[in-house]
Amino acid sequence: MAMSFITSFSSRWLQPLGLSMLTLLSACGSAPPLPNVPTANASTTFAAAEKSDKIEFLNREALAEFEAAVDPVYRLGAGDHISVQVWGRPEVSGKMVLGPDGRVTLPLAGPLRLADTTREEAAARVKQSFTQFYRQPAVTLSVDQYTANKVTVLGRVQNPGAITFENPPTLLEALARAGSLPVIDKQATLTRCAVFRGREQVIWVDLKRLLNRGDVAYNIRLKPGDLVYIPDSFDTLVYVLGAVNKPGAYRLTPDMSLLDALAQAGGPNEDAATDDMSIYRPGKQAIEKIALASLVTNQPKVNFGLEEGDVIHVPKSTLANAGYTMRQLLPGLSFMTFGLTAGGSK
Repeated sequence: MAMSFITSFSSRWLQPLGLSMLTLLSACGSAPPLPNVPTANASTTFAAAEKSDKIEFLNREALAEFEAAVDPVYRLGAGDHISVQVWGRPEVSGKMVLGPDGRVTLPLAGPLRLADTTREEAAARVKQSFTQFYRQPAVTLSVDQYTANKVTVLGRVQNPGAITFENPPTLLEALARAGSLPVIDKQATLTRCAVFRGREQVIWVDLKRLLNRGDVAYNIRLKPGDLVYIPDSFDTLVYVLGAVNKPGAYRLTPDMSLLDALAQAGGPNEDAATDDMSIYRPGKQAIEKIALASLVTNQPKVNFGLEEGDVIHVPKSTLANAGYTMRQLLPGLSFMTFGLTAGGSK
């Protein structure tokens, strides 16, 4: 009786349940694969990672147009502290500060714009303002405190905000003063920054070349009023998914290659189909297939250099999916075997 019940229960319920479990486990056993066909432009999109000391320099003409002069003539600006001396006229002499509009208010003469002028040009303007009150006034002008020479640094830095310099700073000087350390993740690296100048000019600077390879061509000299922005560290990630020991997101480091990313993810696991790995570059809608054997043997050119957002996918083999399904069914099969044994003993 017990034997008959278990046999009937097994054929009526466990077999359909097993088929449902197989379907469910087949769907859940692996992450959705990337497209199977490499894109036509994959050969021009992916390039082997460069581990050499070769440095690609910036275009010198374009750099010269954007970079500030090495030793420019200082021009007054908002916030500068100046001293005006009119010989024999202490009532109109004294210390002044240029306001946000670049003007000072002179005794008797009233408001006068001095922004964007040199010391000599500013003294001439003050003298001209006093000629309606005095005959041939003798005027001297000196700068007590330079505060208009400011650069603003924002983004992933320790001390964001406006920073004052005595002379136009280089990019490295501005980043050093702002504390440009990876304050979110100590293992992260700075990869790029944007320099905004006015409303129309913006350039991106490759900080990997500057900080890790010492290419001084990227250490451009900034102009007063420039804004330097370092993006957040979370936009410099690559992703390793599928049949690896530690799937997840990994910080993109300088010269990071496909093998580097696989190593950080613990490498393919025992269920991986290592001959059918894929690398997907969302920004260019490109995908390329790679076999692990070609990475570790005689084809180093396929050890592609990675870019932000790249996705590496290691699929599971068909045999691994079947083995996973059987492992999930084993507890149920053991229960059935126990039931059959118990029924037979009776």
